[in-house]
Amino acid sequence: MKKLFALLPLAALLSAAQPSPVTPVVPADVQALLDKNGCAACHNISRKLVGPMWTDIAAKKYSVKRISELVKKPEPSNWPGYVPMLAQTTIPKAELTKIATWLSALK
Repeated sequence: MKKLFALLPLAALLSAAQPSPVTPVVPADVQALLDKNGCAACHNISRKLVGPMWTDIAAKKYSVKRISELVKKPEPSNWPGYVPMLAQTTIPKAELTKIATWLSALK
């Protein structure tokens, strides 16, 4: 029994050292663009909405160019089980590039 109590501090230390999942933070300037362009209505960083989470999209490892293409001309076959995204052709190129750059670097 004494050995068990002696190991408790070690067990507590080891369990505290385990990494816990951390939700990435969306930079304020990018969040402003996501809100302005309506992206945040369907996508979120930490929960599924109408569309997949930002982290799920980032996991596909698309390039900035490919993300931009898919925003302007979505391919619903990439995301079965979700409502097909409408083409977003009115997002200014510079804003879309900034969003796509952030998304492609997201882990």
